[in-house]
Amino acid sequence: MIIDRNENKEVIALLGAGGMGVAIIKKFAAGKKILLGDISQAKLDEVAKDFTYLGYDVECMIVDGCSKEAVEAFASRAATLGPVMYFVDSAGASPSQGKPEHIINLDLIGTSYAIDAFGKVMARGGSGLIIASQTGYMGPNYDRETEDLLALTPTEKLKDLPMLQGIERSGAAYILAKYVNQLRVRTAAATTWAQRGARINTISPGIIMTPVAYDEFQSPGNTYQNMIDQSPARRVGTVDEIARAGEFLLSPLSGFITGIDLLIDGGVIASLKSGKYALGK
Repeated sequence: MIIDRNENKEVIALLGAGGMGVAIIKKFAAGKKILLGDISQAKLDEVAKDFTYLGYDVECMIVDGCSKEAVEAFASRAATLGPVMYFVDSAGASPSQGKPEHIINLDLIGTSYAIDAFGKVMARGGSGLIIASQTGYMGPNYDRETEDLLALTPTEKLKDLPMLQGIERSGAAYILAKYVNQLRVRTAAATTWAQRGARINTISPGIIMTPVAYDEFQSPGNTYQNMIDQSPARRVGTVDEIARAGEFLLSPLSGFITGIDLLIDGGVIASLKSGKYALGK
């Protein structure tokens, strides 16, 4: 059965077939070519089956998000399918899913590989979106010199930076990774992606109900519950709310927006910054 005979369709590449990324691209995937990348064949099969039954044209590729070669191959594959107009990166491991080194390798270094790779293949007028996290606002306040090192150091040398050494807690690694995601996107928006005539932004979700969030709720302490209780929204977010924001940032409606982070957290960071809520309490 051939469900779409159109050729030279715009391409959407999604790295990390998780709930938020899938929800975002479903908002505008009709009539486009979808390339899904994930390290799990079972996950790819599950998501691809769902997309196909809904009438979308989809292909899959096994991708190790920690591997520069694998991520570059994924970007190259996307470019062979047509003009790459959209790229969404939702690959990552939460603090409960990985040790500090793995989180740095996947969420920080791997994401930087993806920003680099797709910065070489995006079509003019295309747009990218990196899924970061509200935790990027919870880390240490680095001085300008350190921030510039995290933002501007070539990806191959990032892991050698002293602030990435000896991280002992997964939560600390995750916070740093998401902060660096925001910095690297800001740089790419003004340099490599700008040279392609493409835009790139990040969104930083708060507590969004996905299987990952359920895992975090089972972690020691009541951090997630306390965040919800002390936030202005007093509830969790949904993947549909993230999808609507993601659709906007990827669409021509936001054509004057690039290099920014959109915080979508129900006001958790506002509570932290105002002193109403303190982490660990």
